Amino acid sequence: MFLQADLVVKSVMIGLVLASLVTWTVWLAKTFELWAAKRRLSKQLRNLSTANSIHEASSLVEVNRGAVPAMIRAAIAETRASWDVADKHAIKERIQARLDRVELAAGRDINRGTGLLATIGSTAPFIGLFGTVWGIMNSFIGISESQTTNLAIVAPGIAEALLATAFGLVAAIPAVIIYNHFARAIGGYKALIGDASVTVLGLVSRDLDRGIRAELMAAE
Repeated sequence: MFLQADLVVKSVMIGLVLASLVTWTVWLAKTFELWAAKRRLSKQLRNLSTANSIHEASSLVEVNRGAVPAMIRAAIAETRASWDVADKHAIKERIQARLDRVELAAGRDINRGTGLLATIGSTAPFIGLFGTVWGIMNSFIGISESQTTNLAIVAPGIAEALLATAFGLVAAIPAVIIYNHFARAIGGYKALIGDASVTVLGLVSRDLDRGIRAELMAAE
């Protein structure tokens, strides 16, 4: 049926097959990315929970990878920049603002690619329907040209047209399911990042209440 279909219907089907391949590629890549990110973040959170100061946390957590090291660096940088500020509450607010930016950036990074799944899931059925409508139009044109309503003449064209709708559903249904799965998984990952942000702020607050500035400890 595919070989006998109209050029437009063939193009629609090929496009939907490519969209399906993109869906499964994103699933594979994002599954591995989320697994690695959650594993790394969970380990860093365990290390944070054992630290008593921001300096100790920076030595326990991997320095260059993930959101937690970025939060630690942001907290130390803001404490250093606010060295001459006596109001500890104001320092904590600025540190919280920096941590929020790191948290948002981590959320954007982990969301990369999921928008493509949403686009495929929402548009693939309509693209398939377009192919179906186009094919049925050609079938009606064939009826008018042959001047007969014999089902044997029009049935192949209608079947080819309906095949485009099937391709659209095959592309859209997995995309929607996978997108919803990643939405839940990413929500859990963002919750872990939020826990890390609270923990880092708690360590800095503890250091400030002790009268010890984080940048001095980091320089030891």
